[in-house]
Amino acid sequence: MRAIYLAGPEVFLSDAVEAGRAKAMLCEQHGFRGLYPLDAELESKADVRLSARIFQSNVGLIRACDAVIANLTPFRGPSADAGTVFEVGFALALGKPVFAYTNHHAPYLLRVDESHGPLIERNGQRFARDGMSVEDFGLRDNLMIEEAIRAQGWEIVTRDVEADRRQKELAGFELCLRQAAAYFQG
Repeated sequence: MRAIYLAGPEVFLSDAVEAGRAKAMLCEQHGFRGLYPLDAELESKADVRLSARIFQSNVGLIRACDAVIANLTPFRGPSADAGTVFEVGFALALGKPVFAYTNHHAPYLLRVDESHGPLIERNGQRFARDGMSVEDFGLRDNLMIEEAIRAQGWEIVTRDVEADRRQKELAGFELCLRQAAAYFQG
């Protein structure tokens, strides 16, 4: 059975373990084994920091998986979770297929405008309140994230759902599972 690493900010939810279980069950329904970051039992070792053990564990899971599905829904700002973005890049560097989804339909530019705007246009470029330019490619997130997914032949699956509706939140995830199944069957 092929293994899929489940990247995303769900590990920060108050019901993070249940969120992981729900994704793992969907993985099983599609013929995969879901590797969720919180599955690791991190034994207490006085000589190694917990943060280092979490990092080592997650990197090990990514190395062991056959593919990654990443939740790129904006997290604590206009962009995807930084840890998830690292995991996407790491998996790509290892040559693993990465499938991604977001539960927010607004393009990156509009989300930056909401959080750091109003945007000001100068010489055909837009700038946020902090004086930094904002990329305007009509993408769901930073170009390096979206173009990395596109370089593998996929688009970021986009679903717009209310945050408290777990079943709808998983619709984009399930579409990624279908993409992964087609990829491995092909």
